[in-house]
Amino acid sequence: MPRRVFPGLVDKAANGGFVTITRPGKAATVLVSVDAAEAARKMLARPQPNFGDFLMAYPGKDEAKRVEAQLRHADL
Repeated sequence: MPRRVFPGLVDKAANGGFVTITRPGKAATVLVSVDAAEAARKMLARPQPNFGDFLMAYPGKDEAKRVEAQLRHADL
């Protein structure tokens, strides 16, 4: 890569753009601004919700009626 190209890519990323860097035609990494990287780090560090907790937080009635229908047979 010519020396003049990289500073332009850094400028693009610093101004909020996403610069995808590839290796033989496949995306290898993305150059982003420091702000975008920090935002991503914060999102990844947040605790992930648990599906069971999500279901338990349902504000509806506690009573659920069971459907007594026959289960379908499935060949897996």
